[in-house]
Amino acid sequence: MSKKLLLTLVALLALSALALAPVSAQDPVVVQWFVGLGTGTNEQQIAAQQQVVADFNAAHDDIELELILAASNQVAPDTLSTLIAGGTPPDIVGPVGVSGSNLFSRQWLDLQPLIDAAGYDLSVYPDALVDLYRTDDGLVGIPFAVYPSLMFYNIDLFDEAELNYPPSEFGAPYVMPDGSEVEWNWDTVAEIAKFLTVDANGNDATMDGFDTAAVEQFGFIQQWSTQRADFSTFGGYAFYDAESGTVTIPENWRAEAEWMWKGLWESHFIPNNTYVNSQLFSPTPMASGRVAMARVPLWYTCCIGDQVNFDFAPVPAYEGGYYAPTDVDTFYVHETTDTPAEAFAVVSYLQGEAAASLLSVYGAFPALPELQEPYLAERAVTFPSVTNWGLINESLAYAAAPHHESDNPNYARTQQRFADFATLLLGDTGADIDLEAELDALQADLQAIIDEAM
Repeated sequence: MSKKLLLTLVALLALSALALAPVSAQDPVVVQWFVGLGTGTNEQQIAAQQQVVADFNAAHDDIELELILAASNQVAPDTLSTLIAGGTPPDIVGPVGVSGSNLFSRQWLDLQPLIDAAGYDLSVYPDALVDLYRTDDGLVGIPFAVYPSLMFYNIDLFDEAELNYPPSEFGAPYVMPDGSEVEWNWDTVAEIAKFLTVDANGNDATMDGFDTAAVEQFGFIQQWSTQRADFSTFGGYAFYDAESGTVTIPENWRAEAEWMWKGLWESHFIPNNTYVNSQLFSPTPMASGRVAMARVPLWYTCCIGDQVNFDFAPVPAYEGGYYAPTDVDTFYVHETTDTPAEAFAVVSYLQGEAAASLLSVYGAFPALPELQEPYLAERAVTFPSVTNWGLINESLAYAAAPHHESDNPNYARTQQRFADFATLLLGDTGADIDLEAELDALQADLQAIIDEAM
């Protein structure tokens, strides 16, 4: 046998051996999950998230999930920026709210094609809630952790004033002291708030002897809110129109500002910033027992404590419509991901099988209906005075849109300008402002701030 023929036979035998050898499994696709831009960095949350990762990897051979933890919420934006700038962005970021996601606006993947391909059922969520995640980039998120606005009210203060409680469902009327039934709207809130605002001598705000300089109990507050959220209680609005490039403070927002100004400085049933920051309202206004009603997102259950007997009522109506500004946290997929299908599979897992354990450590109300009953059962033990738990889910159908943190050019500076307006309205000199002129100035300043970024 020639040397050439021998080498040929050896090569053929080697190829045959390779063909008969078992094929090795493909390496799993790595999907990275970045946590810290929103919640998720305390010790208990970290342990729960690590367990979710371990459980996912144990159940999946084709995807390996990796957890990337920011050192804290404060440094998370810089950490994520560094990863993106270095060409190693994570695939998934969250949970994070709308404002936090705006730090990286125009970088989130439109999930709609992935939702359609996977047959993911969005119909289990209210349309109004899903719409909060629709941006110019498409549908960038799926409802996960939600905190609708509710009217928290102090049961004992209503009893003391011999007033009927606010309604327990949307569309129900309020029964006034004279027995008449009226719509549960912002005008009704203003009327009953006067009876619930009391000075040091025991006079309420409807009495001639009421001392506006010595108020010890107030009827209402927009607690721990932002100006855009306050505005949106009278209806959401896209104050910046990208097509025309113009800024508008609409009539419904102007009406909300006027309602607040009158409550602060004419009827005196809303505390100004001096009161809010005083020892009178320690530890927080509603928790102090000196405020009868507060419009505040559900997350306030974190801080109301156990000293106040309270319950929930629907947000009041404005011109026949209900508008509940709703804080939301969810998971976003970065637009640069090389594995969008696998990233979406992980998002589906986090929002599905892993949701119960994650939401528990995040302290959030589940957007997914099947998880809501266990949440409510747990909270009912913590807050035995609350009976109207069903209003939480019902309020989601009235989520004010667009979201009160929706993005716009020069976002951080426009948010600060809104905050400056709130400081002016609620400050000690708020009684002396020309409200319409200040609203016009707000509109003009917002226009200038946005124009700078164009």
